[in-house]
Amino acid sequence: MKRIKEYKKLFEVEGPIDLKDLKKKYRGLVKEWHPDKFQDQEEKDLAEEKSTQIIDGYHFLVSIAPETKEANLEAYKKTITEFQVADWHHKSMLLEVTFTDGNKYEYFGVNKILFGKFINAKSMNNFGKRNIFNKFIYRKSMKASVTV
Repeated sequence: MKRIKEYKKLFEVEGPIDLKDLKKKYRGLVKEWHPDKFQDQEEKDLAEEKSTQIIDGYHFLVSIAPETKEANLEAYKKTITEFQVADWHHKSMLLEVTFTDGNKYEYFGVNKILFGKFINAKSMNNFGKRNIFNKFIYRKSMKASVTV
């Protein structure tokens, strides 16, 4: 959640993310902080760092935007309903779940208590569908190799 707030603040986003506005702000920030605009090496280094943060933030916010989630909803529903949880990792309110089709999703804001219930549930898939997969902000992390 902290990461989401930081990136939203960087791009001055309040409420839901609009991809058109985000792209406009992204282009403006990239122009403003492009390292080639600076002569002093110290300023150049700072601009390089800021540029990296802007690029990372943009890609992250695009991945959790409602439009992105809407476009990938069918594939997401297929993963959470047809495939089993193969692996999981929880750290500091972030739950990363890998499914048997190789898709990996990150869920933001999952506390330790809920995570404990998730890993101790009779059916992690059913518990996840009822309490996590459709209730928390999520993004597709990556496509891992398929687990058998």
